[in-house]
Amino acid sequence: MTSTSTENRPAELGTLVVLAWSGETPDGPDMPYLLAYSLGDTDGGPEATAAAVERLLARGGLPVGGDLVDGTGRPSLPVSLLVEAGQAVLRMPPLIAQAGAPPEWLAAVRERGYAYLVFTTRAWPEGLPGKVVDPAALAEFAGAEETLKAAAHVLLPVTSLRG
Repeated sequence: MTSTSTENRPAELGTLVVLAWSGETPDGPDMPYLLAYSLGDTDGGPEATAAAVERLLARGGLPVGGDLVDGTGRPSLPVSLLVEAGQAVLRMPPLIAQAGAPPEWLAAVRERGYAYLVFTTRAWPEGLPGKVVDPAALAEFAGAEETLKAAAHVLLPVTSLRG
């Protein structure tokens, strides 16, 4: 898993990173996950980026720490996921973030037709863009109660250029 940053973002968000991975679930096929987070690298630090990410999510109608938003039944949701040429492209105005997706993630998203987005307000300065992320470090951060409670959770239907 290699993290990827986005360039189209308001400065107060800091460096935003999106990471794709898949994991086992009790209901059958692997779940394709997307984790989005800031490095917390603005003048105001992690507290400022957390507040900026929370405002961004609120503008998109995505509650932090709330219930799972099922975007598969909400075509008007202002967040979308395009998967093409081995890339996951997350669009949430004003952001467009692209992440390389491992083969097992692509297989899981083809099987399910959606991905589970965890967009957290919690900064992760160790999850640098362009670097291979250690699976144990990812599991520790993504699975931490502090990360999950500070996140919007969204099932995003997948679209492709081929229709």
